[in-house]
Amino acid sequence: MAYKHDYDKTLTRLRIILQRLNDGELLSVKELAEELGVNVRTIQRDFNERLVGNYPIEKKGRKWKMQDGFKIEKIRDIDEKIVLDILEQITSGIGGGFATKASMLLEKLKNKDFNPIYAKLNIEDISASLKDVALLEEAISKKLEIKCQYTRNNSSYKTTIQPLKIVNYEGFWYVIALNKEKVKKYYLRSLSNLKLTSKIFSVDTKIDQLLENSLSIWFNQEKEPYEVILYANSLAAKYFQRRPLPTQSILSTNSDGSIEFSVKITDDMELLPLIKYWIPHLFVLKPQHLQEKLLKDVEKFKELQTQFQ
Repeated sequence: MAYKHDYDKTLTRLRIILQRLNDGELLSVKELAEELGVNVRTIQRDFNERLVGNYPIEKKGRKWKMQDGFKIEKIRDIDEKIVLDILEQITSGIGGGFATKASMLLEKLKNKDFNPIYAKLNIEDISASLKDVALLEEAISKKLEIKCQYTRNNSSYKTTIQPLKIVNYEGFWYVIALNKEKVKKYYLRSLSNLKLTSKIFSVDTKIDQLLENSLSIWFNQEKEPYEVILYANSLAAKYFQRRPLPTQSILSTNSDGSIEFSVKITDDMELLPLIKYWIPHLFVLKPQHLQEKLLKDVEKFKELQTQFQ
């Protein structure tokens, strides 16, 4: 879960970008990244995930511009508009009681029936766990240990954790915490009987950087990142160009629209589910052990599939 200052930084960037587009400027992703003091992937996400489709902007060569004849009115209020439109879609994606309450509040703030933004998020409903979330947020901000019960594989045990972040991967909520000086991941709804202690802990792990570079909840803090080289045909390539993976770097772009690119991961499972999703449009070029693991899984699938024919 991002902290307030993370959202503030995002809104500041979006407001600057929209204002400059509104003034008729042609904007380069690389130049914006340098000016705003962030990496190129951050600016790419701003355009691909937050601006494209929601505002009348388009690409001209390698730069972005406002579409001819368009102008965003009341640009001074654009940050409020961005916040409310995005919040509305995030809360509707969560669903349940939380979404209902949030929607009622947002409607009062927006005072309008039309939202140009639609997001299909499929985020897990944790409205029944909001008290636990509030307690975890307090523990994270004050660096206080929590005693709790954790259920896993039909077994339940008592434990003490030092919570660092509440995160969402692929729609599911987890708590990233220290346990016996190791970074561990806990499925949020498997934590129960949470009790805040008065014991303060210190954090020396670079959790923000770790999460920023992770592809999924399968990241492993104890392993050094290693490089995977992939080939995406023209059908898959455009999706990886529109929304680059963390640590993604394009190595070559071919005349048929296909690409070769690399990513760095700390565990095979960070990437394997994604590769399987894109079969037969995505291929592993290196390392060999990942190729072999993927082929074994495919062969196992084929064997199991024949049992249902």
